[in-house]
Amino acid sequence: MKEKIAIIGGGLSGSLLAICLAKRGFQVEVYERRGDIRKGQAAAGRSINLALSTRGIEALKKVGLAEKVLQDAIPMTGRMMHSVKGELNYQPYGKSGQYINSVSRSGLNIKLLELADEYDNVKLFFNHKCVDVDLNINTAVLENDKGEKITVEASIMFGSDGAFSAIRSEMQKTNRFNYSQNYENYGYKELEILPLKDGVFQIEKNALHIWPRGEFMMIALPNPDGSFTCTLFLAYDGEKSFSNLKTKVDVTAFFENYFPDAMAMMPNYLEDFFNNPTGSLTTIRCNPWVYKKFALIGDAAHAIIPFYGQGMNCSFEDVSELDEIIETYYPDWTTVLQKYQEARIINANAIADLACKNFVEMRDLVGQPAFMHFKKVEQELSETYPDVYRSQYSLVSFSTTPYSYALAQGYKNEALIQYIIEHKLEDKIKDANVMMPLFRDFLGEVTI
Repeated sequence: MKEKIAIIGGGLSGSLLAICLAKRGFQVEVYERRGDIRKGQAAAGRSINLALSTRGIEALKKVGLAEKVLQDAIPMTGRMMHSVKGELNYQPYGKSGQYINSVSRSGLNIKLLELADEYDNVKLFFNHKCVDVDLNINTAVLENDKGEKITVEASIMFGSDGAFSAIRSEMQKTNRFNYSQNYENYGYKELEILPLKDGVFQIEKNALHIWPRGEFMMIALPNPDGSFTCTLFLAYDGEKSFSNLKTKVDVTAFFENYFPDAMAMMPNYLEDFFNNPTGSLTTIRCNPWVYKKFALIGDAAHAIIPFYGQGMNCSFEDVSELDEIIETYYPDWTTVLQKYQEARIINANAIADLACKNFVEMRDLVGQPAFMHFKKVEQELSETYPDVYRSQYSLVSFSTTPYSYALAQGYKNEALIQYIIEHKLEDKIKDANVMMPLFRDFLGEVTI
């Protein structure tokens, strides 16, 4: 048996990491501050739907869980926009046959924990909160729900304890540790669209629904029971904000004005609005992720806002790349952790930038005629030249191309499409003699 590795945090990335390490023969101990989600002890206020795409699926394939997870997922082939008048506009995410998947956060976490628990070399500890860390001697102090404290020692420790990581908090005290935390002036509230009788979906099942309203928006993801989990994203302060929705009369008037088509499908929206907590949106960046034998992973290293559907996928990719680096460089842990950090920080920062950019797109632009025209041109380019032109969304969601490349390529794509629109070349898109020189000019060397 190889050395002991401790993982502080048993959420999605922590439990996946435990499985990957167990498969490699390490002794793995996982310490989770919350109760065992398999016993119904879910985290209050957490979004209950996630969008699983290629990066996350590839990571799950490593541990043999992808097929099982996808059996319970609902494919979403594109965005369905809802205007105030109830008009619908559909924008596909990619080419025919491409889609992201609506999955249950708790359901996925349960599957990961169940698999981790099947390994004799994995021990799971719940209701154990990290209260102290000694970065120099590889120890952490955990306190259980009875107030008892234990000291854990391990050869390597991973902090996968989320956006408000105790491990990262201790690392922040070290010399030359860079850290930033940026809150949006937006919170979110979970609501629900109920199914019709016999679990029939009230709106299109295979789409991510968006009600873009400029300064705010609501989205909805499908669930297997025919319901949709809705999330209202709204400013904390200002004219249209949570601070101005204090009474049932306020909330009713707000929904009647901005979401009349959804309101009819949400009989419990008032109860949901006042009973469900208001979540916050934050982007966290830090550097380095590694200090001696400690390393951060997942949200502990790079919490991002949820508007590219990549928080979980990015965290799973952390685990997947780390696993590949262990394969190459173990038992040299110093090199393993350094290579892991070099590979992931640039890409975590890139997807954080993309998520912020996509928030503006989803909230302000998706319903605008100019944006819809832009997307129509992009779709035609993608369909006509699939080996040459790849949209930024496709690079992010339907490939494992580095996020940093997708970020840079997106700016080139935008310049190309704006040129086509400004020079009224839409009717020339299928003419390769016209398009290929433009591809070379804007995108670089291409082949077809």
